[in-house]
Amino acid sequence: MSWLAVFIAGWLLAGSVSAVHAIMYKRDPKSSGVWVLMSFALPLIGPWLYWVIGINRLERKAQRRRTRWDRHGSLPDHSTPMTDADHAAVGHLESLRTMTNRVTRMPLLPGNLIEPLHNGEGAYPAMLGAIEQAQRTITLESYIFDRDEVGWKFIEAVRAAAARGVHVHVLLDGLGALGSSSRMSRSLMKTGARVAAFFPLRLPLSQMRINLRNHRKILITDGHTGFTGGMNISQRHMLETHGRGLCEDLHFRVTGPVVAEMQQAFVEDWLLATGEALAGPDYFPPLSMTGKALARGIISGPDEDFEKIHWTLLAAFSAAQRTIRIATPYFAPTPAVIAAMTMAALRGVRITLMLPSVSDVFFMPWVATAYLEMFLEHGVRVYFRRPPFVHSKLLIVDERWMLLGSANIDPRSFRLNFEFNIESYDPDLAPRMALWLDGIVPHSNEVTLEAVRARSGMRRFRDGLAKLFSPYL
Repeated sequence: MSWLAVFIAGWLLAGSVSAVHAIMYKRDPKSSGVWVLMSFALPLIGPWLYWVIGINRLERKAQRRRTRWDRHGSLPDHSTPMTDADHAAVGHLESLRTMTNRVTRMPLLPGNLIEPLHNGEGAYPAMLGAIEQAQRTITLESYIFDRDEVGWKFIEAVRAAAARGVHVHVLLDGLGALGSSSRMSRSLMKTGARVAAFFPLRLPLSQMRINLRNHRKILITDGHTGFTGGMNISQRHMLETHGRGLCEDLHFRVTGPVVAEMQQAFVEDWLLATGEALAGPDYFPPLSMTGKALARGIISGPDEDFEKIHWTLLAAFSAAQRTIRIATPYFAPTPAVIAAMTMAALRGVRITLMLPSVSDVFFMPWVATAYLEMFLEHGVRVYFRRPPFVHSKLLIVDERWMLLGSANIDPRSFRLNFEFNIESYDPDLAPRMALWLDGIVPHSNEVTLEAVRARSGMRRFRDGLAKLFSPYL
């Protein structure tokens, strides 16, 4: 048999296996069609690409049974009765609560306190202080851990914690921290911390998970004080530092029962990365009520929690009656999000969308602009924040409900990334954060329908081309 015949046979076999798998398991028929075409049109390369970046789901049900947190003897379910105070906090958003009860696997818990921390100047001292006070455990998960002044401060704090006997676990994304993770990992391991990479990049197959990234940002000390939001560990978030590449951001300190749900997200990821199950009162201690917020951790990822944050957004847009305020650094809405936001605007809901005018990914403002006309023509108010790059993520509905955490409004956050968000019915914080967003409007540039329609042909083509690839960004 000639080499050509062997090559053709291998090409057809690999293409057929990839095509059959795509047809059987891809939910989107357009995606299935693209991969079937690539599997046969690109000899051997097409099937290889499919198995490396086309597989975007995994299962870990058996693992999760080994990491469930214990609260009063068992994991509470969504049928736990709500008090009159809880019903008052939810108010007219009962349909949203009902939907997230059914879609998510964590219960809505009362008695939480959520405090906003602005930029590195607000977040890092609080996080470092919590690490310095930890006595038993520290669990830290970050997409990026830069080798800079801020990164070294965290390393020194971890070193001191490990030296006094604290069990420290650090989980870094295997691709997001690629630029500095190897050196930082070695430095972290020298502190006595347990350090692991989440789906590290390993060619040629990279465990077939190169496209599945862990985008969560979680820090928990002694199982009772948590930090989460959009902020990585990087000098970029220190806005008072004069330099290039600065990044404005928003993080949150969390106390109360919902911290156990934050810890649950971490221990599941740690188990997936290392095979080690973390359990017991050092990680899941009894938690007291510390505030008035009803809160729930929403774990979303390309596994059994597929599109949980996407569904939550759709429910929030449908339940809104008065106002929706959105701040996101990347805006590439799915057709379902477009429809839900448009329907809300047509119902008379006042929607404010705040986007950065500059980005660390240069083409993302082009993608966002390509989508804006359909929102502007239905009355959505759109603002571009002035530089520096604004990485803040926040959604507020009717000044009553908030969604905060790591997810952006784009297909990658909905379908490919492992994300962690918290939904909160907070009678104190939600109005304050709404006022904070409103206060930013005078320092932003409003986008008008006339300006978007007046773009040149070249700019329309550029934005449209970027939009064409938005489902894969």
